This record gives sequence, structure tokens and C-alpha cells, in this order.
Amino acid sequence: MTWIITKYLLTAGIVVLVSEVAKRSDKLGGFIAALPLITLLTLTWLFIENQSEEKIANHAYYTFWYVIPTLPMFLLFPYLLPKLGFWLTMGGSIAVTVISFGLFSLLMKNFGIQLL
Repeated sequence: MTWIITKYLLTAGIVVLVSEVAKRSDKLGGFIAALPLITLLTLTWLFIENQSEEKIANHAYYTFWYVIPTLPMFLLFPYLLPKLGFWLTMGGSIAVTVISFGLFSLLMKNFGIQLL
């Protein structure tokens, strides 16, 4: 139980750190958020918890492919925010990401990469 609490605290601490840095500097906050910190932590947790190398490698592999369809959201969000407000922009961004992911997974199936 102590291990799970430690994992939660460290992972949550990174999210809080990024949001606090972003309050002071948009660029630095964005840069830190763009780093794959959560993925690196996840890979570390999997390794420490004695998961197989195949499982760890698969996590990194699929994370790469899942990042690509999220990229349009980062352009759409700042465009929609002044027009729709935060919550509608958030909902629209989530919808675009889900649609992008569905279309991307269909495209990648043509290349033998199964994402769903």
C-alpha cells in the first residue's frame, strides 16, 4: 500500500509542478508538459514492478502511436478558447481527439499497426 501511495504522490507532484510552472511561464510550462514525464514515470514503475521487457517496450511503442492523433487538439484548443469558453473548448478538444484517434487507427490498420 505504501508503494501505491508513493506512486500517486510522485505522479501527482509532477502534474502540480507543471501547473505551477505554467502559472509563471507559458513557454516553460508548455515545454515541461511536452516532455514525456508521465510516460517515463510509467516505464519506471513498470520496470520497478518487474514487468517484462516486452510489456515495457509495448507501452513505449503504443504511446508513440497514441500521441500523434492528440496533436490537432493542441492547435484547436487555443483557437476555440476565446470563441467558446473553457468547458466547450475542452469538450470540443476531447471530441476532436477521439475522432482523430479513430481515423488515425483506421489509417494505421492499412500499414499493419493495430491500435484498437
